[in-house]
Amino acid sequence: MTKSGYRSAGTIARKLQNKNIDVAYHSHLSRSKETLKEVLRFHPECREILEDDHLIERCYGDLEGRSHRSFQDEVKKKVLAAVEQKYGELENPSRQKFGAEAAQQIFQAVHRSYDVPPPDGESLKTVEKRVRSFIKDLLKKMKKERINVAISAHGNSMRPFRRYFEKLSVAEMLQLENPWDEYFEYTVSVGR
Repeated sequence: MTKSGYRSAGTIARKLQNKNIDVAYHSHLSRSKETLKEVLRFHPECREILEDDHLIERCYGDLEGRSHRSFQDEVKKKVLAAVEQKYGELENPSRQKFGAEAAQQIFQAVHRSYDVPPPDGESLKTVEKRVRSFIKDLLKKMKKERINVAISAHGNSMRPFRRYFEKLSVAEMLQLENPWDEYFEYTVSVGR
């Protein structure tokens, strides 16, 4: 985790220090574990810490670990090469503009589309399916055990959580930006 990540985790930990946490979840990724570790420093009452990869970040497949800029640049080169192969050399400024616009559209389709996965990666629809499965099991556990739960998830897995608990549309979910130093709190009715 980066220095900034530790600062954000510390901020979240302080904000949650007066909450009761009985059970906590994290993914196998270090940033999820480390954030939860910071939070739980204030929670000796937490009796169970569980790892669950339903919470893991979206898999970007062939694009994993690459910056948005490097992906756009690669797409732009491939689009321009395909255009040149089909239509021959275009006037350079118009060709560059076309390539940049096409790369941006392809990037947006992969980055924030609900259905379109990156090459060998997951779509947000796939992420939502696994998160919904986790939520279903979590709600059963919460109702049965009457517990307060903390979840250290990742940005793209948080979007379906927020969609479910905030009753958002797919379009609204796709627009969400999750702050790194904030948490979301939801109340679940467990009945009597």
